[in-house]
Amino acid sequence: MAERPQVLIVDDEPNMRRVLAALLEREPCDVLQAGDGVEALQVLDDDLVHVIVADLRMPNMDGMELLKKVVARDPNLPFVVLTAHGTVDTAVEAMKLGAFDFITKPFEKDELLAIVRKALRSVRLDAATPAPPSGESKRYRIIGDSEPMQLVYAILDKVADTPTTVLITGESGTGKELVARALHANSRLAPKPYIRVNCAAIPRELIESEFFGYEKGAFTGAVTSKPGRFELADGGTLVLDEIGEIPLEMQVKLLRAIQEHEFERVGGLRTLRVNVRLITATNKDLQRCVTEGTFREDLFYRLNVVSVRLPPLRERVEDIPPLCAHFVERFNERLGRRIEGFEPEALAALRRHHWPGNVRELENLAERCVLFSDGPRIALGDLPETVRGAASGSPGPAQSDPLALKSQVRAAAERVERDLIDRALKVTDHNVTRAAKLLHISRKSLQVKMRDLGLRES
Repeated sequence: MAERPQVLIVDDEPNMRRVLAALLEREPCDVLQAGDGVEALQVLDDDLVHVIVADLRMPNMDGMELLKKVVARDPNLPFVVLTAHGTVDTAVEAMKLGAFDFITKPFEKDELLAIVRKALRSVRLDAATPAPPSGESKRYRIIGDSEPMQLVYAILDKVADTPTTVLITGESGTGKELVARALHANSRLAPKPYIRVNCAAIPRELIESEFFGYEKGAFTGAVTSKPGRFELADGGTLVLDEIGEIPLEMQVKLLRAIQEHEFERVGGLRTLRVNVRLITATNKDLQRCVTEGTFREDLFYRLNVVSVRLPPLRERVEDIPPLCAHFVERFNERLGRRIEGFEPEALAALRRHHWPGNVRELENLAERCVLFSDGPRIALGDLPETVRGAASGSPGPAQSDPLALKSQVRAAAERVERDLIDRALKVTDHNVTRAAKLLHISRKSLQVKMRDLGLRES
């Protein structure tokens, strides 16, 4: 997420929207506004939103109903709840339904900014996680019948409906979040809370209060008591993603909470007891971290009761055709296209590619191809040069035949697009929304073109 992120403020009070917008616009982000849940859904249809900050009490569609619809659309989109002192219990219930966090009115400026920054960090880290196959009837809602995936399913069959602690390992983009959700959804805890924490998104000094909550007055800015993620997950499932990022001094307290099912809030004296099913995930080699002294050995063995290793895409290339079919169907609906699928030569090139970004990389490639393909099916020439050339070990069409009309026109068009987009970004000081208006295209289309032309990083 190299372009400026967009934060959507949803509140029926214009003055509150102005105050929130003025605070957030000091951050490196753009602000969108909506007066209720119905308007918010319209904004989500038209724009790419990275974080939502919404009031609970609104006409037409309140914040709780909006939260349910957003979670159904994209469970990884951070939803921050604004609530008055008298409705804190409702805000806690919202977090159990999938809200990212809540802020109590009247709020401290620093508290608001800290939560929004944390949400934006979470979005950046979640960009490596493939989106769930919404509406799919696949096994565990995960696409793939290859032998490596059959081993994953076999483990899920045995442990899903148990309280056993599970450690999910695998490279970024392999779908660890999908497996965590499958473990919860296929257990008797499915109706109970599902609370997920991305440990890498939390500053070191805040991780204890994030896990265990805090009491009023525990530190500057703690204007009210607040439950932690362990409390919110009581009776349900707690997922600690990127568990390898937890600092050593916090690992001792985490181990105690896991073993004894008890802890104290920051600044509190009362011991709280909870009953949670723990699932952890990491792309690190925790055994190596133990050897290097960055991860406690006792905590590793406590987490590694059952281990699920997700294979990288290069080890399950036979799953590429069904994944491509799923992505084409999804992006046809989203982008208003009617692409029938990939040509055999294109699928063969995809099978030969190394896929360092795994399923997420394939998903992004499918979106680009659906958007730019001229024919009814995606051909070899529609694939990026890095895939069709490097994957086959041979030069692409433009190199093998310098007079090939289609490849030369495409190359020239890319040069023109790159130049125009680069100029628009410079004129607007790299504000993507304003640049899209200047180019007379949608913000989403501009973001796709920036990614494909390598302009996101610059």
